[in-house]
Amino acid sequence: MGEVTNVTEYQAIAKEKLPKMVYDYYASGAEDQWTLAENQNAFSRILFRPRILIDVSKIDMTTTILGFKISMPIMIAPTAMQKMAHPEGEYATARAASAANTIMTLSSWATSSVEEVASTGPGIRFFQLYVYKNRKVVEQLVRRAERAGFKAIALTVDTPRLGRRESDIKNRFTLPSNLTLKNFEGLDLGKMDEANDSGLASYVAGQIDRTLSWKDVKWLQTITSMPILVKGVLTAEDTRIAIQNGAAGIIVSNHGARQLDYVPSTIMALEEVVKAAQGRVPVFLDGGVRRGTDVFKALALGASGIFIGRPVVFSLAAEGEAGVRKVLQMLRDE
Repeated sequence: MGEVTNVTEYQAIAKEKLPKMVYDYYASGAEDQWTLAENQNAFSRILFRPRILIDVSKIDMTTTILGFKISMPIMIAPTAMQKMAHPEGEYATARAASAANTIMTLSSWATSSVEEVASTGPGIRFFQLYVYKNRKVVEQLVRRAERAGFKAIALTVDTPRLGRRESDIKNRFTLPSNLTLKNFEGLDLGKMDEANDSGLASYVAGQIDRTLSWKDVKWLQTITSMPILVKGVLTAEDTRIAIQNGAAGIIVSNHGARQLDYVPSTIMALEEVVKAAQGRVPVFLDGGVRRGTDVFKALALGASGIFIGRPVVFSLAAEGEAGVRKVLQMLRDE
């Protein structure tokens, strides 16, 4: 098929390589998948007004995120269970992020532990957190992430229950038996039972705390000194409340359109969030970023940086660490 020349091409390669259950898990969105398409389509409705005759011989793409200097405002979003995509899973992603000198966010539901990912070598890493009903589990996990050198918590706030992803229900999705949710292995929470719908949906229903509210954002600050990014904000109202409750930053996200369908694309929600933040905290975006122009549009509309999710798992499936490196390089070049 010739050389891969853009990020989107990795999806078709991943589809060919991966078992249907795994590909569908990574690719699908909630219900009608309207927001899934809209996350990308919305970018194409935003046009440039290019200014000319500006000296562009020296371009500096470095930026500072929560005080950490990175090579570009393009970072890696948390995506679960990466060893389903490639045997090296999160190890490969961590090495690719380090090589590109950017930030990787490790999912709570990774198939490699915080300690294992830290063992790949130096790098700036954030930890995505799901709040379990058992708060002792949460405390332990946050402490382990901090000890392993992680620099921030990305608290996912849009998943009191799992979105209805129909292909996962049809496929009776479950974590392949050779893999575990490594961060929970010793806690008997590392395995997913077969269910008559989605095994992950059943796991979430059993373990994740639906009572989660703003008081818990406050509570998290009492157990860690890591800054907390609130991931899954789409409105001005919640932006203001997040900042009042001590959030160090906001990630405008609709969970890759996998949670509530018929929410706006993140690029369309960005403006009201940026306005409400009033520069008090940085605002980031994930969802639908596939081109350098998408990154530029997000920055132009006030984002401090973006995170990519699916492009990472698809390129990982296709070419392992080299694929993830290439995705980061292509977006950078564009």
